Amino acid sequence: MIWIIVGLALWAGGWSLNLWLARRPKSTATSLAVPVVFGLTLVVIWEALVRGLGISPVLLPPPSAIAVRFAASTDVLWEDFVQTVIKGALSGYVIGCLAAFGVALLADRFVFLRRGLLPVGNFVAALPIIGLAPIMVMWFGFDWQSKAAIVVVMVFFPMLVNTVEGLLAAQSMQRDLMRTYAAGYWTTLIKLGLPAAMPFIFNGLKIASTLALIGAIVAEFFGSPIRGMGFRISTSVGQLALDLVWAEILVAAMAGSAFYGAVALIERAVTFWHPSQRGRA
Repeated sequence: MIWIIVGLALWAGGWSLNLWLARRPKSTATSLAVPVVFGLTLVVIWEALVRGLGISPVLLPPPSAIAVRFAASTDVLWEDFVQTVIKGALSGYVIGCLAAFGVALLADRFVFLRRGLLPVGNFVAALPIIGLAPIMVMWFGFDWQSKAAIVVVMVFFPMLVNTVEGLLAAQSMQRDLMRTYAAGYWTTLIKLGLPAAMPFIFNGLKIASTLALIGAIVAEFFGSPIRGMGFRISTSVGQLALDLVWAEILVAAMAGSAFYGAVALIERAVTFWHPSQRGRA
């Protein structure tokens, strides 16, 4: 009972602190403090409810047990991180996005290619990963190459569709102005098309950053060597080691947030002129 009382008291304290911070003048410190306080409050409430209600660690381990397991398993977690994130997700992300960007340039140059590819892209993007993963494992083997191939398929078409739409975003008047200057296709592309497409391109990159990690982890459920986040999660669930499962989830969440945040920071530096970015200053 004491744990539940403590949890409720800390929830009330965190709520009051966030209300006070929300009334403060907006700054970097207050913008960071609000989600940090809210997150810490949720963690403390989680701990208090698990201990106060006597929930079994097999069903839901407390954050303290997850932290202990995290600290004791850093070598395993790092090995899984390298296998899944760096080898599988990152390599597939780079290959898929670069390939999609190149094909988007061709689709922008040749109208028939654009009309043929985009419907196919929308169809393939709707295919479930659980259907593609076993096929890719059979084609590319059980190591990280098959996971990278799945990531390539997952990120290719969202990146392609966003890039093609971005290259078409320039207004007709702007294109007519380039023609009056006798600008060729490549000059128009570099001076007008790509700058106008940058917000769309980075939107595709951000969408692909989340899909890449999800695809790599889920793909490991269908065949993997004795390492990787997906492999560790599936085997640990069978062993009822839920604290290690949550530790892997924590690593995946931190990796995904860092991945997305890095792309967003690059976007802010490249598209500083766009109204959406100027409004955040």
